[in-house]
Amino acid sequence: MTIKDSTICGLDVGSSAIRVVVGQVSADNAVTILAAVETPAEGVSKGMISNIEDAVSTTSHSLEKAERLSGVEIKSAYVGISGNHIISQDSHGVVAVGKANGEIQEDDVERVIEAAQAVATPPNYEIIHVIPRSFSVDGQAGIKDPVGMNGVRLEVDAQIIQGLSSQIRNLTKCVYRTGLDINDLVLGVLATSEAVLDKRQKELGVALVNIGAHTTSLAVFEEGDVLHTAILPVGSSHVTSDIAIGLRTAIDVAESVKIDVGHALPSETNRRDEIDLENYGAEHSEKVSIKTISEIIEARFEEIFTMIDKELSGIDRSGMLPAGVVITGGGAKMQGVVELARKQFRLPATLGRSQIDIVALEKAKDQSFTTALGLLFWGIELERSERDKGVFHKFVPDNPFGKLKGIMKSFKT
Repeated sequence: MTIKDSTICGLDVGSSAIRVVVGQVSADNAVTILAAVETPAEGVSKGMISNIEDAVSTTSHSLEKAERLSGVEIKSAYVGISGNHIISQDSHGVVAVGKANGEIQEDDVERVIEAAQAVATPPNYEIIHVIPRSFSVDGQAGIKDPVGMNGVRLEVDAQIIQGLSSQIRNLTKCVYRTGLDINDLVLGVLATSEAVLDKRQKELGVALVNIGAHTTSLAVFEEGDVLHTAILPVGSSHVTSDIAIGLRTAIDVAESVKIDVGHALPSETNRRDEIDLENYGAEHSEKVSIKTISEIIEARFEEIFTMIDKELSGIDRSGMLPAGVVITGGGAKMQGVVELARKQFRLPATLGRSQIDIVALEKAKDQSFTTALGLLFWGIELERSERDKGVFHKFVPDNPFGKLKGIMKSFKT
């Protein structure tokens, strides 16, 4: 399918900022970014909605700004979901092939994926994605696409990604109250992979690490499939807090210091180099060694990377991913982070940048926009195929505000 002059929106509701990317796909499938907007988040904490009214207000503001910049009305979006309430588990489904001649059809694949969803879901959790890893036909394992093959018994090994129902409802309620429709609700780190990973990396084996403000997300790919996902309750804001505590200064001062002179490798700094905290907004003059600041930063990033390596060890992939580790997100912009990751993981490490050739605004190329950009690409792929990718279960919650959509659009706050 060719998308003719289609406008698609990716909406990333993050802990520190609401990010919106609007793109247009021309008749020849060229992608042009029309707007990339970032608004400080209110009402969002640790990837979850903590105040509906504040979250609706800041999301509405971001969408309105994106509409002004792009010159198009945004009616729907692909929305990212994150937070440490997200869990994943392995599942297995088995069905008998429907046709008498034993030829496997699309509906057989759909039925076996449905069978895989029959897992013991924790109380108050809902399935967001069902990710088939491989199929088996009459015991022959390792099949990627069984359609057209012949057999009697079809099986699938899948990963089920689930989220807390209340948090899913709070997020979707926030989006719907802006007057926006949701095309699909997507796990943020999976969307990010659409922007920063290429097919070869996913085939060889790669870990994608997205360092956000309050959480760090992990997705591991191998042989083109999602092998593991995890969301850890620590991010770059914890680095800021550590600096504030270590230097006995205000959070705002610590954030300014982190951005200006922060480095994750103390060995790359000189102990004799100093800054005066008064230049960063502190009430009193106080000289601090840049090396001391770097030691504080290094300790927190080492903790984050140790937690990620523990996840990799749990799936026997610690130090065993040929394509290495790709670091992205706002926290990836810290100097020395990639070098520290290379040392910690004993693997190649690179900074995650868009792998897709697009006509982009410079702002959209920033690491903090990779999730919003990935949501845009996710939407493009879905609309090109005119159906779910055959890989991911599409999750579109009911819109309780559907009848009021026009009214809500007129009264955005």
